Amino acid sequence: MLNAADKALAATLPQGVLRDPAPHYTEEPRGRYHGLAGLIAAPHDAEETAAIIRACAAARVPVVPRGGGTGLVGGQIMSDGPAPLILSMERMTAIRDVFPEEGVMIAESGVTLQAARDAADAAGRQFPLSLASQGSAQIGGVLSTNAGGVNVLRYGNARALCLGVEAVMPDGSILRDLKRLRKDNTGYDIRDLMIGAEGTLGIITAASLVLAPKPAETGVALMVVESPAAALSLLSLAQARMAGGVTAFELISGQGLRFLNAAFPDMRQPFDTRPDWLVLTEVGLPAGLSADAALEGLFIAASEAGLASDGVIARSDQQATDLWALREHIPLANRHVGAIASHDISLPLTEITHFIRDASAMIAAEGDLRINCFGHLGDGNLHYNLFPAEGRVREDYDDIRKEMSRRIHQMVVERGGSFSAEHGVGRLKAGDLAHWGDPVRLQVMRAIKAALDPAGIMNPGAVLA
Repeated sequence: MLNAADKALAATLPQGVLRDPAPHYTEEPRGRYHGLAGLIAAPHDAEETAAIIRACAAARVPVVPRGGGTGLVGGQIMSDGPAPLILSMERMTAIRDVFPEEGVMIAESGVTLQAARDAADAAGRQFPLSLASQGSAQIGGVLSTNAGGVNVLRYGNARALCLGVEAVMPDGSILRDLKRLRKDNTGYDIRDLMIGAEGTLGIITAASLVLAPKPAETGVALMVVESPAAALSLLSLAQARMAGGVTAFELISGQGLRFLNAAFPDMRQPFDTRPDWLVLTEVGLPAGLSADAALEGLFIAASEAGLASDGVIARSDQQATDLWALREHIPLANRHVGAIASHDISLPLTEITHFIRDASAMIAAEGDLRINCFGHLGDGNLHYNLFPAEGRVREDYDDIRKEMSRRIHQMVVERGGSFSAEHGVGRLKAGDLAHWGDPVRLQVMRAIKAALDPAGIMNPGAVLA
């Protein structure tokens, strides 16, 4: 039942944009937040989006943008304060144009990442950003959180794969900056303000995306390493031998394999004895070079250097898919077990081994917890997650959970790292940003927010607490 204020606002919106309330608009994947909603609107284009924002600005109604709803830091959920208008991009699903020769695609913000990848593939190119949630995650949300994924090592994160944006600003004006240029030194880059802002400075409605050539030869291998230090040495060796051909380099722990076995007992694991550490790597090479031969040569060199003791090289597309399935199912296995605390962190590569050693010692001193450390080792992004001991549940650790996260984040920041590598800040980490962020940087961020959104209606509470 709408209150009088919502009814008055609804009467000013474009016809056909309102949606009936449904649970998925006010939920997020891990169930940490349950949101409020006054109205739910789904515009068809930038003009309708602008009309909605102008109406909300006039009525001083908060706006919470929603893409695929896959974010894990509460950026798409507003639990406190006046009920917002939820702005869903579900109807903005057009691939407006593809320029294969230029390596550019123009996609609206509601296009799923998978649909963008499929459209690029149909044009003989690839959109190389890849996430586990790509069937649901939308381009607008991917850009608004500056998402990363498994291929950042070679292709960069979302920011590196965007040339320009169309966006609706907090006053309802439309920024039309869908350029297809690699070089454009004409002042402040407003695109970069929109990317990673999580809808706090405006609403991305479309983007010019970078397409890459498809590698002629690809290969996937899973190698056993003694330690994260050996994994990093293996990364350096792989990059030296393949000169930019390493597409992904993922660290997997033995604890992750044990969780996989518990959650997915039918999933075949390639080694009879479960190793403590493994690396999953994918390479993409030009025509005339064999990816299998390159991986075989890498394994031989790694074995001779004492870096790898065993390995499996995929000999078919299905085998490659099966190896990747091990890595991609780890987050699902984690949910099956139930994490006490999850940490999306990044570190300078030379600090990673020291962090893993020191953090593990700190956790061990606190008692019976299990650690699943895994992630995108090639770009320094780790998922460092804590779990209850066998026979216990995560609620048993409620008294230490926040303190454990604080100490882990402190260890990360002291080593020049970040407490938010690829999931954004949202509402979950807004307090962390206020505590750990550089004071001058925060001052500049607040000044930008005040200048562009003086009424504070754009996703209030996200990023800046």
